[in-house]
Amino acid sequence: MKNPFENLDKVLEHSARLQIMSVLMANDSFDFNALKELMGITDGNLATHMKALEREKYISVIKSFKDRKPNTTYKATDRGRQVFKKHLEGLEQLIKQQKK
Repeated sequence: MKNPFENLDKVLEHSARLQIMSVLMANDSFDFNALKELMGITDGNLATHMKALEREKYISVIKSFKDRKPNTTYKATDRGRQVFKKHLEGLEQLIKQQKK
């Protein structure tokens, strides 16, 4: 029997990273403060998870200024989208196997 967990991505096993990727999959981009508010987590916690996703090249970071204030926006990369979809497919497979 094939290992049902092999399609799951280790980086996306953390709920915060899965939430971040879910938001970025549903939106073209999202800025740091809006994401922090939506998720209800601290700056440091969000920054740590964003760095992990950036390190894996799942997201891209766009730094700009908005009304003379620094603004950081994130987008899911093509790689991040592919990994996320594969992860969801793996979860669906697990659910289907549990129903049998």
